[in-house]
Amino acid sequence: MAAEHEYGTVISTIDSPTTRKFSFVIAKSAKVRRGQFVQIGTEDGSMIGRVADIRKTNRYFLNPESVNNVELSKPMHEAYPTWEWEYLVADAIPLGVHDGEGFSESLFPPSPGDKVVEPEAGIVEKFFGIDPRGIEIGSIRHHDIKVKLNMDRLLQKHLAILAISGAGKSYLAGAIIEELLDRQPDSSMAVIVLDTHGEYTAFADDPKYAAKVKTFASHEIQIGTPNLSQYEIGEFAQLTTPQIRELARAMKGMGRNYGMAELMARIENDKHMNVKTKDTLLSALDELHRLGIFGVSDYPTLDDMAQLGRLAVIDLSETIGIKKKQILVAYLARKLFESRRNGVIPPFLLLVEEAHQFVPEKTRQERALSRGILQTIAREGRKFHACLCLVSQRPVHLSTTILSQCNSNIILRVTNPYDLQHIGQSSEGISKDVLDQIAGLQVGSALVVGEAVNFPLFVRVRKRKGSMSKKGMPLEQAAKEYFEKVKKKAKDAKSFM
Repeated sequence: MAAEHEYGTVISTIDSPTTRKFSFVIAKSAKVRRGQFVQIGTEDGSMIGRVADIRKTNRYFLNPESVNNVELSKPMHEAYPTWEWEYLVADAIPLGVHDGEGFSESLFPPSPGDKVVEPEAGIVEKFFGIDPRGIEIGSIRHHDIKVKLNMDRLLQKHLAILAISGAGKSYLAGAIIEELLDRQPDSSMAVIVLDTHGEYTAFADDPKYAAKVKTFASHEIQIGTPNLSQYEIGEFAQLTTPQIRELARAMKGMGRNYGMAELMARIENDKHMNVKTKDTLLSALDELHRLGIFGVSDYPTLDDMAQLGRLAVIDLSETIGIKKKQILVAYLARKLFESRRNGVIPPFLLLVEEAHQFVPEKTRQERALSRGILQTIAREGRKFHACLCLVSQRPVHLSTTILSQCNSNIILRVTNPYDLQHIGQSSEGISKDVLDQIAGLQVGSALVVGEAVNFPLFVRVRKRKGSMSKKGMPLEQAAKEYFEKVKKKAKDAKSFM
């Protein structure tokens, strides 16, 4: 397939063309923008490059003193035909070369005078590793090419979606979930979302997806006390090793039908336990009991949460206390991972919203109860097809260990310099010019980098197929809906009277 448009001509400058950069004069009829991809025929094959910057130049405005002297009497454009000498120069970075069979790094520069053209769609798709059967997240900016990412490459080695608040993280995550729900069950996976703001519950109200979705509010969720080992209770209650030994003795022989209150009663009636140890255990267990999440059996069950081609939303939006949320996340994540490791449940994607709350970077273990199991899934999950997707607005507070295990990153707008530095250090393949563009991304634009693509790729996120959560609606729209609601209520009351 031949290229459609000529973009310009490679020029010679003091420091280019080289294997690392080249510049070209943009043709008058061409439309070229920063971030666009270009193609050049070279001795080694078709070179693909990315436009890193564009500058304007005009010979009439090169000398400030001359411009000033002319402008004292009349505008430059009246004195000289300045419009005839204005032209655009694009600076581009070679990404790789296609030799007809595969791609290799750029080892030889293009020549001055070479024509820069619109890249062939087929070459671009192969260059970035776009999969026709993959998960569609959007399209390549400035090009009419859909971005479909191979499911294995995107998810199996884990994914992180990073951006400031309001940049479209949850919108993009929802688009990925839609793609998974739209696939046939035998080519999909189970999806479990730990939803801190209740944004994903909208799937259950959407006629297109409702039959494939179950939601579980935090007040419904129960952890079966008999399903906990003494070590898990000790971790949640921050017990010492001797206290855990006494707890194990108390739990022995209690059977499979007891809750936290019954366990506390057993300890209270233990005549052989040291009084000080007993008081400490009772105090710690009472604190757990007051959380209201420990019962006789688990809810939801594994079958409720993990079914091929279906979505389970664990709605934690009603829960304010971070310890309660971390215990729920730690238990559910461990239960899912252990079950998947034993082949009891299908391959799954565990999507964790506000991931920095659950896998913090610099926090003591007692304040990060869910960090251990999530890091374990990040390290070992790919061997068992247990996949993680971490969504966070504060990458700098997210564990470097777990972020480095996410081999694919989708980054929307990030402006905090510390977050940008953290991303740059944790994500391979992000060059300085790419990092500089992240802060200027508009809502709906994203950078894909890592295992999912062969080279960093800027994407325009596609429009969602289903309905959106009302929790993400604009402020003015929310105010309008509330006003109409109050107005209707007043009208109904008046009619009743």
